[in-house]
Amino acid sequence: MKEIEKSNPLGTAPVSELMVKFAVPSIIGMLVSALYNIVDQLFIGQGVGTDGNAATNIAFPFSTLCIAAALLLGIGGASCFNLTMGKGDSKRAGYFAANAITMLAGAGIIITAFTLIFLTPLLKLFGSPDDVLPYAKDYVAVSAIGFPFLVLSAGGGHIIRADGSPGMTMILNLVGAVINTILDALFVLSFGWGMKGAAAATVIGQAVSGILVILYIRKFKTVKLTLKHFIPQARIVGRICSIGMASCFNQLAIAVVQVVLNNSLKHYGGLSEYGETEPLAVAGIVMKVNMIVFSIVIGLAQGSQPIQSFNYGAKQFSRVKTSYNLALIIGGGISIVAFILFQAIPRPILSLFGTGTETYFEFGSRFFRIFLFFTWLNCIQPISSTFFTSIGKPIKGVFLSLTRQIIFFVPILLILPKFIGIDGILLTGPICDLLSGIVAVVMTFIEFRAMAKLSQNNEVNL
Repeated sequence: MKEIEKSNPLGTAPVSELMVKFAVPSIIGMLVSALYNIVDQLFIGQGVGTDGNAATNIAFPFSTLCIAAALLLGIGGASCFNLTMGKGDSKRAGYFAANAITMLAGAGIIITAFTLIFLTPLLKLFGSPDDVLPYAKDYVAVSAIGFPFLVLSAGGGHIIRADGSPGMTMILNLVGAVINTILDALFVLSFGWGMKGAAAATVIGQAVSGILVILYIRKFKTVKLTLKHFIPQARIVGRICSIGMASCFNQLAIAVVQVVLNNSLKHYGGLSEYGETEPLAVAGIVMKVNMIVFSIVIGLAQGSQPIQSFNYGAKQFSRVKTSYNLALIIGGGISIVAFILFQAIPRPILSLFGTGTETYFEFGSRFFRIFLFFTWLNCIQPISSTFFTSIGKPIKGVFLSLTRQIIFFVPILLILPKFIGIDGILLTGPICDLLSGIVAVVMTFIEFRAMAKLSQNNEVNL
């Protein structure tokens, strides 16, 4: 074990340097993923209008579902790979990386088929008003073709980072995003292809990223991957899924929240002065802008994952705690800056995504200021959830990932608006952010106390 620690920088290099090495590319990669949707929204807002913005919000759960599959297999595979390498079993580690890649490709194909077969019922389930449905169908019918590439690139990036190449993860995401942005401007604004043009631009960018993942996996660095490693094994896949469950459930919970939120906005918006469409368009913009902040936080959490997994496997508990604290401090600072911006300039942010009525901007400003009031606390839950996943305790990670979105958000969202209408939707956000933050702090504190006892026992045994 000592020889492994000395040979692998994850066990010896300063944690702050490792955080820079792994977290910065991960943050850029997550930002790029968020910008895929933001760029589409920007060009659609300018080229199509409010109905187009509402349509992208209705379509967003599909992307979230793809990311859920990518995190289940990508984070799960990467964590298992690093934990196994930390224990010195490089022979078995290769199966985790390769099996994850095989399952990522299969999952993307399944999601595409399911989406195209049940497209219209799914869009209605996701809360699409009748006047928005044609725009949503145009967008998703094309973008679904790229789901296998999206799942492969998003999940494969975690495997590549676990192999010690975070820079490559950043590159494959950046290349796809640049292509998407250029083609969005060309297809939507120059050619006037509207929703289909924006979707086609996204698919092409994702396809390039997916191909880069395949090319990298052929020359995996840490262990040599052969054909036998890619044949799915029940025990390997089961372990990958158990470890990746927390991150996956977090995304699935977000998808559930999106669907319930969309339907609530449609219903209570129709009973208010705002109507059905404007609240949906506003929510889509606000959520995707907030995803920029959330992506930085998730990137920090994912960047700390290899450090935490390896050192927990190597029983270097002080390094695990240091990486968690660094992620939390940086994430907290970013979240505070976001809170200030959302409170100070919500209307200029909305204006980036096209024009609208005065009621549209009034509701949008209130949505930013009220719904995201506790943005500065949002970093605690995802960083803590990923921490539990990284140290091989997926049940705790799953529970924590579900606190905000499912355990707190959905019940409050279904109950509060019944008494105060659409304002109840706005207040649901800060209430759930506060409650989930408290739970995360308590659970992490208890885990650190348990780790301290383990560390003391190890010293006694030595």
